Amino acid sequence: MERTGLLDGKVVLVNGGTQGVGAAIARAAVREGAVVAVTGRRTEPGEALVAELTAAGGRAMFIQADLADAEQAKGSVAEVVDDYGRIDCLVNSAGLTSRGTLLDTTPELFDAHIAVNLKGPFFAMQAAVADMVARKAPGTIVNIITSSAHGGQPFLAPYVAAKAGLVGLTRNAAHAHRFDRVRINGLNIGWTATEGEDATQRAFHGAGDDWREEAAAGLPMGRLGQPDEIADFVVFLLSHRSGVVTGSVIDWDQNVLGGLG
Repeated sequence: MERTGLLDGKVVLVNGGTQGVGAAIARAAVREGAVVAVTGRRTEPGEALVAELTAAGGRAMFIQADLADAEQAKGSVAEVVDDYGRIDCLVNSAGLTSRGTLLDTTPELFDAHIAVNLKGPFFAMQAAVADMVARKAPGTIVNIITSSAHGGQPFLAPYVAAKAGLVGLTRNAAHAHRFDRVRINGLNIGWTATEGEDATQRAFHGAGDDWREEAAAGLPMGRLGQPDEIADFVVFLLSHRSGVVTGSVIDWDQNVLGGLG
């Protein structure tokens, strides 16, 4: 996609931004003129991504953080504000997708999903909105959620519980801060070809090297979603081009909710 400058001069934090959808969002944000910070638990991929973005002429930094820890989630925002003076945009793209059903999920697994998929975004949003409100400045937030938040497969019970909570949080926070000019939206993304999904398919479903082709054959468009496509949509939501839209949770998927057959 050609550069349009939609995020020129904006300071953007992408939590969970070192691979997959998050990394694609970071690349798109830099391409569109933003100063970008990315967080992740592992230093190596984070520093490699920052080196890539910097080599391409962008300004970027890596913050090592475990978003399951509320203090580290808030701290990621504080570090961005300390280094760049403010935060204009936040993307919560970190996610835990380990499997569990209603019958076999342990309290520990449930708590892990809540921590990464709900608590982390909550406290990152808290810190980001606090900075925006203190400066009396507009801002935008996009939460990467999942189409499974509508119900999902039986083996995604704790994941669905946490992500459905993030749907409600997105709408609640958007309603609470609309007069602060802070716009908060979410994307319920469908099946997407990422490094994390590859690892999940192999670890939990015994998938082989051709799982992407097999999966694509059963999908309406004949392919999985791509991270760069999601990234372009997120840039649109972060930018002024999405107008006054807030509190929307958009189904970014090729399956239609409520459709039969």
